[in-house]
Amino acid sequence: MIGERAIVVVDASGLSAGERDAVEKKIEQSLGVAEGVAEVRVAMMADKVERRIIAVGSGKGGVGKSTLTTNLAVALKRLGLKVGVVDADIYGPSQPKLLATEGQKPQAVDDKLVPIASKYGVPSLSIGHLVKPAQALAWRGPMAVGALAQLIDADWGDVEVLLIDLPPGTGDVQLSMLQKHKPDGAVLVSTPQDLALIDAARAGQLFDTGGVPIIGLVENMAGYQCPHCGETSDPFGCGGVEAAAGRLELPFLGRIPLNMAIRIAGDSGEPPAAGDGEEAAAFRDIAQKLADWLAREAA
Repeated sequence: MIGERAIVVVDASGLSAGERDAVEKKIEQSLGVAEGVAEVRVAMMADKVERRIIAVGSGKGGVGKSTLTTNLAVALKRLGLKVGVVDADIYGPSQPKLLATEGQKPQAVDDKLVPIASKYGVPSLSIGHLVKPAQALAWRGPMAVGALAQLIDADWGDVEVLLIDLPPGTGDVQLSMLQKHKPDGAVLVSTPQDLALIDAARAGQLFDTGGVPIIGLVENMAGYQCPHCGETSDPFGCGGVEAAAGRLELPFLGRIPLNMAIRIAGDSGEPPAAGDGEEAAAFRDIAQKLADWLAREAA
């Protein structure tokens, strides 16, 4: 056998682009030196992943949207789903700190970014992984939109659910996502006070106009328990989001308390949902409702 072509078909299901590349090179090196083989061709076959994109949005900043996204991702992972996170807040990325991946840089394979792995089993990509820490970005809309496309179109491997941590408001990033990467559903988060609810309603209208189903509403920073006396107060009010969900005939997914432990955990890159304490329970319950919604949609 002289000058024959060797064709190898590989089941590459579950392999990342980098892993597929390594397997291909190894096969080529092994067969390339075999007697009579003039050419080696490797065909990578993989099952197409049914990936759902879920947007986590709010009408304004400072309502805990990024913290909710991180903890939902970790809680969904603990429920057995393969989850990734895109930090779409181009001007104020938070996910590198929340997932303890600060300082790490993604590699690119075949012109696609490879997400950063975290110790919680949730890969992520953020503009914070691509620029210097604390670097201010003075990008116009098209540049921000282009950056978002690179993050979403990355090599997410076998990720089944991609959570998009959106920036506040209803600007270029949100509009571009609706046009090019239409989410399968959206979760809206707000604090209970009227001002935040007005802005959350605007975000809801944007998703509704774009034909994106709103999975439900989450009330954040609802109730503060004093660590000294144990008394609970409501500096931002309580029940406003649940009441709004009722008026809009949308599901109410749950309530996250205003809790010092959650804030400290976020600053240290240790999502409460990764543990089994009281702080994890609220995130776990909301994640279960989201998982149930995903299961119903897949049926």
